[in-house]
Amino acid sequence: MKGKQADVVLGFDSVEPYVKGVAPYFGAIVGRVANRIKEGKFTLDGAEYALPINKPPNSLHGGFKGFDKMIWQVAEYKKGENPSITFKYHSRDGEEGYPGEVSVSATYTLTSSTTMRLDMEAVPENKPTPISLAQHTYWNLAGHNSGNILDNSIQIRGSHITPVDQNTVPTGEIMPVKGTPFDFTTEKKIGASIHEVPGLGYDHNYVLDCGEEKSGLKHAAKLKDPSSSRVLNLWTDAPGMQFYTANYVNGVAGKGGAVYGKHSGVCLETQGFPNAINQPNFPSVVVRPGEKYKNTMLFEFSVE
Repeated sequence: MKGKQADVVLGFDSVEPYVKGVAPYFGAIVGRVANRIKEGKFTLDGAEYALPINKPPNSLHGGFKGFDKMIWQVAEYKKGENPSITFKYHSRDGEEGYPGEVSVSATYTLTSSTTMRLDMEAVPENKPTPISLAQHTYWNLAGHNSGNILDNSIQIRGSHITPVDQNTVPTGEIMPVKGTPFDFTTEKKIGASIHEVPGLGYDHNYVLDCGEEKSGLKHAAKLKDPSSSRVLNLWTDAPGMQFYTANYVNGVAGKGGAVYGKHSGVCLETQGFPNAINQPNFPSVVVRPGEKYKNTMLFEFSVE
């Protein structure tokens, strides 16, 4: 397979399915708050807020019409050796129940022929608000239409996870992965112990360790496909990463006639911890006027 190119991202041939919400967040930036907020409720500075319950009994990825279903404006586009494109979105006060206006930008840059950098920023304009964005691409390094990712191997630089209750919301505990099916501290096949995970597969937040760094970003994960020798290394400055094995994907008609089923891709969503707004012991996701939220990722492709 060496030397052959493939499209390694699940998706659609047109914009329509994305806007209509057919996509289980394919390729999207999700927000205002990624992941789950328990029962769609939180209190901030004494005020109570209620969010849409779009994944009962919780609010997920910003609500019924989160950032993933909005058409963002192209603010800047640069050609040349390191081409980049910047998208902007303005989230109004009260949108999907969240307080305050927020200006959001996302810049994708090709820092080399095999490396892509994503810089996400958000600035609250008039009220404090929780902000935690995530990039929700589904990767399949063998090719988007090559079946499931259970033979792919992964190393995750997280020696702890935030274990979840029966509704996939973190309990508040920080649990070591050693001796559990969640241990990917050394490279292992995704499918090796997936059957031991309660539920349909992996859908868990890893507490990223502070290890090896590259341009101020820590190494979060290394994903590898044995059939093609393709490797993706992910670097980030976010505190957590949701490792999700496309458990709920079921017969989605995608690009070029491909049909995506369960475990057809893997998401590596670097993020603030899920439900952090209701967990005082998690790193805070509250951003106040005058502050700037940032989340940067580096996707590095290679073969080995």
